[in-house]
Order: sequence, then C-alpha cells, then structure tokens
Amino acid sequence: MSTPARRKILQYCNLGRLRYDKALEIQEQQVQTQLQALDSRKSDGDSHPSPDVLFLVEHEPVYTAGLRKNEFTEVDEGFLRTKGADFHRTNRGGLITFHGPGQLVAYPILNLQRYKPSVRWYVCQLEEVLIKTCQELGVESSRTENTGIWVEGSRKVAAIGLNCRK
Repeated sequence: MSTPARRKILQYCNLGRLRYDKALEIQEQQVQTQLQALDSRKSDGDSHPSPDVLFLVEHEPVYTAGLRKNEFTEVDEGFLRTKGADFHRTNRGGLITFHGPGQLVAYPILNLQRYKPSVRWYVCQLEEVLIKTCQELGVESSRTENTGIWVEGSRKVAAIGLNCRK
C-alpha cells in the first residue's frame, strides 16, 4: 500500500501598500519563524512545520540594489533619492530594481526541502508561473538568457531576486 502524498500548504497574505522597510521587517519575522520551526522539528520530531507563505505587496517608490551592490556608488544612491524614491541595499541577488505604486510584488518564503532543493529549479518554476500568468492575461511573454520574464523580446515584465538560507 502506498503512502498518500503530503499536501503542501501555502498561506498568502496581502500586505497592501507598504514602505519597503516595513515589508522587509515582516518577511524577516516570517523567515525567523520558519527557521525556528525547522530547528525545533529536528530536536523534538514535531511533524507540524511552519507553513510556507506568499506575501503580496505594493511598495511606495523604492529602488533596491542586490548583492552586486558595489556597482552602485553613494553618488548613484543620492541621484536615485532625488527622484523621490527610497533606496535600500538588499541581501537578494541581482542588480537594481524599482518598485512602486501599481506594481504587484510577491515575496514567497518557502522551505525548498518540501519541493525540490534546487535554486535553479525554483527560479525556473517562478518563471513558468509568470509566463502562464501573462498568458492568462493575454500577454505573450518568454524567458531569455537573463533571469526574469520579458515581453516583446526586450521589455522586462517580471524581475526575480532571491535570498536563500540554509
């Protein structure tokens, strides 16, 4: 007799419109909750892990610079701030990204061990979901050699930046 597949639970939370730093604080709290649950499961065998969460948010105008942030000087940062947007250096991959009103930003906080522990696999899955979402909306999109999803060959419709731990 085969064991039934365990159902994966993903909770989602619409945070509405928030400043980037406040949304980051909420994400960090969830990451800590998941890491603590993971550590306690290892020590006491608890079979009820912390659920994966998808946060949806619309940010106030902000530029975020990823791990390759050394390519952005304080002069660059000052210039971007004159545009009326906040600026934050982040611990995710990628270069610089603008987030602002009218953009939906999704922050999944997942334990990849529940799926397939491969970052490349995960990025491909995210891209596929984005392509299918665009298709549902009547927008033709595709992958390129660069991470993210593109329309009309050269216009980015979705950026992907990740931070992976443990």
